[in-house]
Amino acid sequence: MAVEKVDTLVIGAGQAGVAMSEHLGRRGISHLVLEKARIAENWRTARWDSLVANGPAWHDRFPGMTFPGLDGEAFAPKEQVADYFVTYAEKIKAPIRCGVEVRSVGKEGATFRVETSDGVIEARNVVSATGAFQRPIMPALVPAQAGLTQIHSNTYRNPGQLPEGTVLVIGAGSSGTQIADELLRAGRRVYLSIGPHDRPPRRYRGKDFCWWLGVLGIWDLKVPAPNTEHVTIAVSGAYGGQTVDFRRLGNRGMTLLGRAESYRDGVLHVAPDLVDNIARGDANHLSLLDRADAYAAEHGLDLPEDPEARHKEPDPACVTDPILMLDLKEAGITSIVWATGYAVDYGWLKLDALDEKGRPVHERGVSKVPGLFFVGLPWLSRRASSFIWGCWHDADYLAGYIAEHRSGKDTGVAAVAS
Repeated sequence: MAVEKVDTLVIGAGQAGVAMSEHLGRRGISHLVLEKARIAENWRTARWDSLVANGPAWHDRFPGMTFPGLDGEAFAPKEQVADYFVTYAEKIKAPIRCGVEVRSVGKEGATFRVETSDGVIEARNVVSATGAFQRPIMPALVPAQAGLTQIHSNTYRNPGQLPEGTVLVIGAGSSGTQIADELLRAGRRVYLSIGPHDRPPRRYRGKDFCWWLGVLGIWDLKVPAPNTEHVTIAVSGAYGGQTVDFRRLGNRGMTLLGRAESYRDGVLHVAPDLVDNIARGDANHLSLLDRADAYAAEHGLDLPEDPEARHKEPDPACVTDPILMLDLKEAGITSIVWATGYAVDYGWLKLDALDEKGRPVHERGVSKVPGLFFVGLPWLSRRASSFIWGCWHDADYLAGYIAEHRSGKDTGVAAVAS
């Protein structure tokens, strides 16, 4: 079989791959995008049925196209998000080849050799646009012998999928909180394990929190310190978009727990940190309100007052008297949903481009391996990098870098950092 040759090969056709294709195309750079499934596949098949985007439609999109038929303040359902990227790829005539899996990427001299399920491709540049949601993290805390149904949030679809009985949800970021709330609304008894988190208001003084993070410069924050790249954010666009309030969930009947620490003889041992974790979320919430008020005053913004945003519901019993040991059988728990995030998986990358934890070493997506780039990762250049529009801007920078270094003189991270 003949070896196919391309200038730049992009791996993955989610939001990062589509954005990368647009910016490469705008600069006249010949490229090919490979996708092992369909465009934006994870939005269709690795999310629960009722998922909507966490940001309003005016925010969670690329600059060049709005969501057709959707109000800007609404939250796009997951299928509509996937359709958006399919339509966008068609609009920009992105050269995407679906159904092709990349099995390995190596390098021979200045040329990358990419082995795929459809043959070998040689490329001058390779852009990994596979994102951060590659390998679900499911801690081996509760053994299979416990006889419980245990699934990760990426395979949760709806309450009817789980066996009858009480559900324990571990992880209270956006996914865990929304899944726990859906289960509670479906009439299930629910326990929710909560760790440290940020808890922004959904809306404040008539503006979505995404707007506030923009004008306050929070989207532009760089990684604050080593090992603090991931910030768990309890926010939701479900049910029209509501501020996540764990006390309210507790007062509606959900039992809140601290972090799940260990399991022994049928008993889950829980850290005594529930009150502290909720207090941290409250502090983050109030801090953002204070900053928003200061900004509105400084700039003379005529925005309605919103005292309700500072209202704190009474502590439910599960907060005033936290559970530290939970007998799962006694509690009637028959299933656990692990909303514990993802890890990257670059097993196909046969190059010295990763650190000791298997994470890419890069500067704004530019790898230490000349010609290798990463896009679609959290904090790639700033806090906004995880989000659709932030990813679009990161791709713009990388395409510009590739265009500028087409002479073959690029020197990886050192060139950017110098």
